[in-house]
Amino acid sequence: MKIDLTGKLALVTGSAAGIGLAAAKGLALAGADVIVSSRHTESVREAEAALRTAAPGARVQGFVGDLSNAQGCDALVKAHPQVDILVNNLGVFQQQDFFEIPDAEWLRFFETNVMSGVRLSRAYANAMVKRGWGRIVFISSESGLNIPADMIHYGMTKTAQLALARGLAKRLAGTGVTVNSVLPGPTLSEGVAQMLKDEVAASGKTVEEVAAQFVQTHRASSIIRRAASVEEVANMIVYACSKEASATTGAALRVDGGVVDTIA
Repeated sequence: MKIDLTGKLALVTGSAAGIGLAAAKGLALAGADVIVSSRHTESVREAEAALRTAAPGARVQGFVGDLSNAQGCDALVKAHPQVDILVNNLGVFQQQDFFEIPDAEWLRFFETNVMSGVRLSRAYANAMVKRGWGRIVFISSESGLNIPADMIHYGMTKTAQLALARGLAKRLAGTGVTVNSVLPGPTLSEGVAQMLKDEVAASGKTVEEVAAQFVQTHRASSIIRRAASVEEVANMIVYACSKEASATTGAALRVDGGVVDTIA
């Protein structure tokens, strides 16, 4: 199967690094024009350069703004009023005990991880429907099914994304616009590497070895017994955005290494 997204414009939020950047690269390599976004100008410029290196000749645009609030989302839509593919990847995570999470953090996580996708999907979906084609993907997590005890606020937002994607897929039934969730498991992104840096320094092991040890200790149901790469997750995202995925909608597509212990 050869995925060809030539002529399609894709927006990937939170795409300066990690899964978002890998997804943007994958879409660019498939021929899509890509908009990358971050709060920081330098991060956007670096992401644009990375995409042009990975996919020579790719048409890449950048947006600098904070999409965790309505003003930032409005500014993005004003700058780029129409897209064919929307990947709602923006998200924050942090290990924190339930009894130490203040209200402001619950709201910050919800605004960032959930409402950014709500606002952008609401802004872009109607035009997709009018054109009879579109792809909306929410980057959820296996943590939306296996709520982590040390990141309950994060797990809550990932479950909310699953509900949002499923409901929106049903709302857009028969329009040619598909809506899906992609659920990564433990993934060796820059953020996870940062979280593990102290243990890497103390152990003298590679970050891949420490990540594998973390998976086997904290996600013992993992079948691959290691962290996935961002490219492995991006492969599923690109498929969900493809023309070939036309019969895949309302789905929760797991790239979790088998962490979620279910056959369904």
